[in-house]
Amino acid sequence: QSMDSTLHYIHNDSDLSTNSSFSPEEERKSKVQDVVPQALLDQYLSMTDPSRAQTVDTEIAKHCAYSLPGVALTLGRQNWHCLKDTYETLASDMQWKVRRTLAFSIHELAVILGDQLTAGDLVPVFNGFLKDLDEVRIGVLKHLHDFLKLLHVDKRREYLYQLQEFLVTDNSRNWRFRAELAEQLILLLDLYSARDIYDYLRPIAFRLCADKVSSVRWISYKLVSEMVKKLYMASTPTFVVDLMNELVEKFCKCHKWSGRQTFVFICQTISEDDCLPMDQFA
Repeated sequence: QSMDSTLHYIHNDSDLSTNSSFSPEEERKSKVQDVVPQALLDQYLSMTDPSRAQTVDTEIAKHCAYSLPGVALTLGRQNWHCLKDTYETLASDMQWKVRRTLAFSIHELAVILGDQLTAGDLVPVFNGFLKDLDEVRIGVLKHLHDFLKLLHVDKRREYLYQLQEFLVTDNSRNWRFRAELAEQLILLLDLYSARDIYDYLRPIAFRLCADKVSSVRWISYKLVSEMVKKLYMASTPTFVVDLMNELVEKFCKCHKWSGRQTFVFICQTISEDDCLPMDQFA
């Protein structure tokens, strides 16, 4: 009965959420739930109050952000309305450590909330994190596949245009960022079509193969070999043929020895991982 009444209340209150001029009474009601003692939840929500954070403990907002997925899981997605404002407050906190904490857990929260709430409430926050400091962006990047796989196909395709932005970092010596990108792209191959892989992921993979840091290059060889495998299995054979021709042109015939060495390493990886039948490889 209490669950039904809560759901009934949320259904009736959904129209209010579009109205930014809540009265204090409506504001208080929007935070009401019956899973945990209300006083406990109120105490938690009050931790994001700026005056409290500055006078009590500067780290309190970070702890609050760290606990938020656990609180959301406990309350359930039907009570997300209780946490939504707090989450948005934390997502725009001045301290990058707070935003970083949320960036590392946004994929977990997406699982808890489901696709509808994720699309409406988490995607805008996710987009903000993509443009944040590297310390925050790395949290999003490390779980890029985990988050994007939860989105609708059309929404997921929108991020194809933004993937190359991960090649640019605040500090060019931050090679681990590019290594993580290569790792995530290997996972992302399963989420996109052969044409999308060829048009959007291939240019990024080729740039990573020519990276100055060998650790990045080694992961990129694996990325290219997996790309060859995926495109070979696609219904359109032209993509894999074009990709292999480009490998020959770009690396095998490169005037720098490092480019030609890259070609050999990519061939080695393709061969070891059985990405192509041997006659096709030959």
